[in-house]
Amino acid sequence: MAEKSWHLITYDVRDPKRLRKVAKKLEGYGERLQYSVFRCRMDRLALEKLCWELAEIMAANDDLLVMPMCSRCAERVPLHSTGDQSAWAADPPTFRIV
Repeated sequence: MAEKSWHLITYDVRDPKRLRKVAKKLEGYGERLQYSVFRCRMDRLALEKLCWELAEIMAANDDLLVMPMCSRCAERVPLHSTGDQSAWAADPPTFRIV
């Protein structure tokens, strides 16, 4: 199984029709933090698929920013962000060192 990692995705789409399509597409991949900001936890293949799907929707004058985040960074989401940050915590280890 491929390792999943966190990504912060934000966009600026000039056309309202394309804007709705981009937002709808991202809702299928992650959680909306603000109007055009999403957090998504996915593996490399899912990220590539998402970027390809968005490229099919977006125009050359639209902007997309995909920022990978390490687990430690994701755990330190500022308290002023909306929503429940507990989902940002790293998965507990599946082993124990004794």
